[in-house]
Amino acid sequence: QVQLVESGGGLVEAGGSLRLSCAASGRTFSINYINWFRQAPGKEREFVAAIKLSGSSTYYADFVKGRFTISRDNARNTVYLQMNSLKPTDTAIYYCAAARVYSVAVNQYPYWGQGTQVTVSS
Repeated sequence: QVQLVESGGGLVEAGGSLRLSCAASGRTFSINYINWFRQAPGKEREFVAAIKLSGSSTYYADFVKGRFTISRDNARNTVYLQMNSLKPTDTAIYYCAAARVYSVAVNQYPYWGQGTQVTVSS
C-alpha cells in the first residue's frame, strides 16, 4: 500500500499563489507517477498535472500550462504543485494520486490522498 497526504491548500485572492505538497509513504517503490487531480463542486474530478518519479517527465492539463508547476523531492518522497496566477475557476479540492503507469484517467489510480481545499476569491 501507498499512503498519500496532501497539504498547503487555503484561501487566496485571484492572481495569488499557493504551493501544495503531497507526501508519499509505504510501498513507494511500487509507483512511478504521482498526479494532481481536482474536483470542483458539482463537477467531475479532472487531471491537473503529473510527474514521473524518475527522470524529468512532467505533464499538464492545458488549462494550467504556464501557471502551475509540478516538481518532486525524492529525498522527502514529496511532490509539489506550485500554483501561480490563480483564478476563481481554480477553486476545488485538490487530490494527489499515485500509480505505476501514467494516465489522466481517475480510475487508473489506486492510491489517493484525502484532498486539500483551494479557494480563490475574486
